[in-house]
Amino acid sequence: MSAPHSLDELTRLIQARYPDLSPQFQTGARYLIDHPTQVSTLSARKLAALAGVQPATLVRLAQHLGYAGWDALKAVFTQELHPPGTYAARARTLLHRPESAQASRQSALHRQILNLQALEAINPAALDQAVALLADAGRIVVAGFRSCYPAAFSLRYLCSLFRPDVHLLDNTGGTLNLDAHHLRPEDTAVLIGYAPYSREIVELADAIQPQGCRVLALCDSQLAPIALHADCVLTFSTEGHSFFPSTVAIQALAEMLAQLLLVRAGDHALSELNHTEARLHASGAYR
Repeated sequence: MSAPHSLDELTRLIQARYPDLSPQFQTGARYLIDHPTQVSTLSARKLAALAGVQPATLVRLAQHLGYAGWDALKAVFTQELHPPGTYAARARTLLHRPESAQASRQSALHRQILNLQALEAINPAALDQAVALLADAGRIVVAGFRSCYPAAFSLRYLCSLFRPDVHLLDNTGGTLNLDAHHLRPEDTAVLIGYAPYSREIVELADAIQPQGCRVLALCDSQLAPIALHADCVLTFSTEGHSFFPSTVAIQALAEMLAQLLLVRAGDHALSELNHTEARLHASGAYR
């Protein structure tokens, strides 16, 4: 059996084989999946103590999953949660890449096309579930920080054109934690993030958990911190040809969700959109 090369593949393998694992293997596997950041930073001995199993159990679990040993399993977590190289290092590689400007443009465009094509392939059933979470929500709140903020703003803006109860959670004035505690069980929170995950989005995911609201996570991995306790997870690729992770697929996913939500809401959403558009034109918003 070939060992998984990514966290998503590893998660699916563990999910498929979990019922047949021994109780000790189940305990260890569950802890690894629930605490991916710890796996990438702590020793096997420390992790075993936290999980309540013997260090040898983690080694045997790694081998049972097809790895040569613990280090090979840990490398999957480390490479994905702590990708090698800083932005500056990647930029330096980009500057010294031996290819023409035309080849560079073509490579960049091809990578973005692959990112967009992957959206539906990796989220077939989850897309329907995500739209249902949004459609049935008492309120929709959206949060994304730093490079994820544009997608969060777009999702909120597009949905608010035909639905008045869509709000953006940000940290203006340092009120993020306070706003999170106003969420209700009937609300749906949309959290957007990718590695390296912003401090704000991770803290927000922790803060809203006691509120009992439903969570839709848009992220780069099923093992992202914001995905671990989410009701639904949609994933995207940030692979790019540049020095910074690509956000093209994130933006596309936000637009897809708004479109699908409009279609699901039907004539009522169309009526609201007509009224909103008429008000915008009447107010002089467009020239």
